[in-house]
Amino acid sequence: MKKLQIEYFAILREQAGKSGEFITTEASTAVEVFAGLQQAYGFADPKNFKLAVNDEFCAWDRPLSDGDHVVFLPPVAGG
Repeated sequence: MKKLQIEYFAILREQAGKSGEFITTEASTAVEVFAGLQQAYGFADPKNFKLAVNDEFCAWDRPLSDGDHVVFLPPVAGG
């Protein structure tokens, strides 16, 4: 089990109803973490999302460690 700090932005923050949370999980990658959060909050398909772990952009299959800070960044729309 690992404890992760999760941060949400834009539509994810709206859907989760919060800007972040701490979770305890057995998931080993961000893909697995996101799948669980997707079930809990109804998040959209992450194909266009960016991922940062400990302030560095990375691949979704990067192994996660206890204490990691995980940020899910949906595409930004604006005008």
